[in-house]
Amino acid sequence: MNIRHLWQKRKSIIVTWLVSYSTVLFIPIIVSLIIYRQSGDTLKSEIHRANDYLLKQVRYTVDNQIDLMKRLNMEITWNSRLQTLMYSSSYSNDAQYTAYLLSKEMQLYQTSYASVDEFYVTWSREEAVIRPGNIRDMKTAFQTIHEGGPLTYEGWKELLRYTPGNRFLLLPRTDSSNTRNTIAYMTHLAKDLSGREAGTVVVMADASRFQQAIEGISGFSGGQVLVLDQDNRVLLSNLPLSADEDDILKLLKDKDELLEPTRHGDLELMFIRSAVSDLKYALIIPSNLYWKKAEYARRFTYISISISAIGGVLLTWFFLRRNYSPIQAMVRSLTEKGAGGGEREGNELHFIQQAIWNARNEKEKLAVEMQAHHHILRTNMLTRLLKGKPDILVPYEEAFKTFQIRLVSDEFAVMLFVIENSESLSSKLPGVNETERRRLIQFIITNVVEELVGQHGHAGYMSEVDDMMVCLVNLDKQGGGAWKDGLRQIAAEAQQFLRRFQMDLTVSIGGAHASLSGIAEAYQEALDAMEYKMVLGKQEIIVYGDIKREPGSAPESGYYYPLQAEQQLIHTIKLGQARQAAELMNETLERSLNRPHVSVTLARCLIFDLAGTMVKAIHEIGDKDGGMLADNPLWMENLTACDTVSEMRRELLTLLEEVCRYAAAKKEAHQSRERQEMLQELVGNVSGHIRNCYSDPNLNVNAIGENFGLKGSYLSKLFKEQTGEGLLDFIHSVRIEAAKAMITGEQDAVADIARRVGYLDAASFIRVFKKYEGITPGKYRELNERGMM
Repeated sequence: MNIRHLWQKRKSIIVTWLVSYSTVLFIPIIVSLIIYRQSGDTLKSEIHRANDYLLKQVRYTVDNQIDLMKRLNMEITWNSRLQTLMYSSSYSNDAQYTAYLLSKEMQLYQTSYASVDEFYVTWSREEAVIRPGNIRDMKTAFQTIHEGGPLTYEGWKELLRYTPGNRFLLLPRTDSSNTRNTIAYMTHLAKDLSGREAGTVVVMADASRFQQAIEGISGFSGGQVLVLDQDNRVLLSNLPLSADEDDILKLLKDKDELLEPTRHGDLELMFIRSAVSDLKYALIIPSNLYWKKAEYARRFTYISISISAIGGVLLTWFFLRRNYSPIQAMVRSLTEKGAGGGEREGNELHFIQQAIWNARNEKEKLAVEMQAHHHILRTNMLTRLLKGKPDILVPYEEAFKTFQIRLVSDEFAVMLFVIENSESLSSKLPGVNETERRRLIQFIITNVVEELVGQHGHAGYMSEVDDMMVCLVNLDKQGGGAWKDGLRQIAAEAQQFLRRFQMDLTVSIGGAHASLSGIAEAYQEALDAMEYKMVLGKQEIIVYGDIKREPGSAPESGYYYPLQAEQQLIHTIKLGQARQAAELMNETLERSLNRPHVSVTLARCLIFDLAGTMVKAIHEIGDKDGGMLADNPLWMENLTACDTVSEMRRELLTLLEEVCRYAAAKKEAHQSRERQEMLQELVGNVSGHIRNCYSDPNLNVNAIGENFGLKGSYLSKLFKEQTGEGLLDFIHSVRIEAAKAMITGEQDAVADIARRVGYLDAASFIRVFKKYEGITPGKYRELNERGMM
């Protein structure tokens, strides 16, 4: 590779790489310099933190011992015997005995505070010293405890008299072998009632106990630890005092606490206060210790910088040669094939990127065109399959491979999806034309349904047929009737998910059929099930297997709407009783539409029969000029415009309410309220009497009239005016209802039931039953047992 020639190309990638590698080369050097700069501060900070920790450890250890001394001092000071001895005016013998008891009690303190080496109480009134287990005069006590050190007897007495209370000081302590320094805590007792000094409590601990705690820090940091009293006098030190002692003590006196090290000449100084006393703990470290420990980091930094510079130069040269060779070969190859798309601009990478973009754009254009043709062809093939018009020119096995249709079994089912709110979706997508909106909706439904079908182990393929979205489902090999529950669950999940896009769907599912020839039959079953939307309503999941009539089942025998029910509804409307009329109409609809396998045709006939009943009622009310119907010319148009039975039902009930209001108004115009109330009460009493005595064969119109003091014919006329039903017809209807209950719940013979409901012979009963119910009692029992009533 001719490097000089490449360097002459200022836009070449090798120039960019050389600059980049050189920049990267300086990064470790700069980082090493930063590390060198920070390492000294870091080491210094770590040493400060370690020394602070050691100083706090010294404080913790010494404070524990000091706290024991102060607690012992307090217990002795507030001892009840000591208080009695110092402040009572008892006789000398009594006082001596109290002092003796106090010395014995102090032996218990000696056991409890084993780390306290000596303690005593001076008794100023008797010039004596009370120790654990004995009482001595002042001279003897001094010789026993303190003699042998630099302290004289007179000096000791001066300390006891003039040293302020609650102070720490150094006192010598003599035992059988030698004299040791101790740290003593001295507290003066309060003066007695005469104003004289009562005495002093002195608690001592060997300085060696404290010395052990502070000597370890010298070996770790080379520093000096000082323990100072409240007057900044040195009580303890782990090293001999330096020449700068006065300056250091003056600096400590001027500051309350010094947690961060302070430079003083060649020394670093820090101190903290005791947590339980007025003592101070100071640490003095030579400054040269910091730089001595940082020297290693400095040498390591210089070495790392040198290695980084030499290694970086070598690696830069190596990688420049290695990485540029394949790029140069690729550029040469693309240039020869003309893939660059014209004159080259920028560096080699830009040229390669432009070539890749051009190739990708061409590929994407081809893919879009192929996808459009692929979708149209696949939709056409699926449509022919669904409609039973197979294409004989191309075998379906090859077509399935071409359109990436994978079959998991030889069982097929069909699902239909109808959007019920397509008009409202248009208003929710402003600025989108009809074609784009339709494609968007198809795209969403297709992806959702095919994904859900795949999650349940089947294979689903969507297509649009006759303005409906159709999914051809290739069922898995689970067998049995589980596929039906699976497709029902898929439909429910699709409805729930697509509601997020404000789509309301009605779904129908055809039966399962084997082989490709059964697809057309499955599609037809799905269409039949979708037509049943008229009965079940919109946004439902309709399965063909749930609505089809099994082979051998009884044919449809019509719907339930006997003459007696129509007459009762007409009479209720004529009375203007909207609530009762609505109940009768709902009862008729429920009994007919809730029966299994009710067809759409019969449902429509029943709806129009009920509408005709309302028209009859209007004419019987007396609307001869047709004013009621003339004022509402769109009644039937609104009814026929409904898509489902539930919508027709709501429209019927709305019309019924208007007709009842009209009838009530007409009735109000012909009858006074008072007479109406009386007649209604009479009718209620007559109805109750009939319901109570319907089993009496002698119950007739005349008998009822005699019971209420009226002629039978007149009473029957009044009853019919109020209820729309003749008295004899009402007697028969009550008896027939009772007989129907007995037929349903019991297995008695028809003749027995006839006698129990008030008929003398079975023939009369059968004749009346057929007149009101349209069938004989035996047929009624048979239909009831088959669940068709």
